[in-house]
Amino acid sequence: MEQALDDIIQDCREGKRKAQELLYRQCYGFAMAIAMRYATDENEAADILSHAFVKMFRSIASFDSAKGNFHGWLKKIVINESLDHIKQRSRFVSLETQVVEEPFVNNSIIEKTDAAVILQLIRQLPRATHAVFVLYAIDGYTHKEIAAHLGISEGTSKWHLSEARKILQQKITAITNR
Repeated sequence: MEQALDDIIQDCREGKRKAQELLYRQCYGFAMAIAMRYATDENEAADILSHAFVKMFRSIASFDSAKGNFHGWLKKIVINESLDHIKQRSRFVSLETQVVEEPFVNNSIIEKTDAAVILQLIRQLPRATHAVFVLYAIDGYTHKEIAAHLGISEGTSKWHLSEARKILQQKITAITNR
């Protein structure tokens, strides 16, 4: 019989290794899916994940189920670790623009393109642009929140999103015109 998540979390707070292994196994797929959105490949995602799980286990005593669910708490840890990883390896340049132009995206082209292909194209974006795109388009952060997380201006965040859309449009159009 599967042990209840609350019991596993309590056992982890008490430092029980079996509970930590069980929690890791139960949450691995969920956390890896989040890390893969920010990583360029599985090795990088695994690196992000290992750091995220260490942070999770070190701070599990601070998890309060009255403030939210465990998966939401873990998601935040994985996203923050992903952003830390990206910030360590990327240089965010301040790119202010007066007007950010929205590139035209032909939805019929996107509908004909496999989701796995689109995800692979997203991973090919420059690291800073990739991070902003995933935060905005996939995880639903605002430009203000992205700016605060990454230590950039809102204008720079908007520029990176516009750049991501432009690059993705070009790549998707090139694929569908083959």
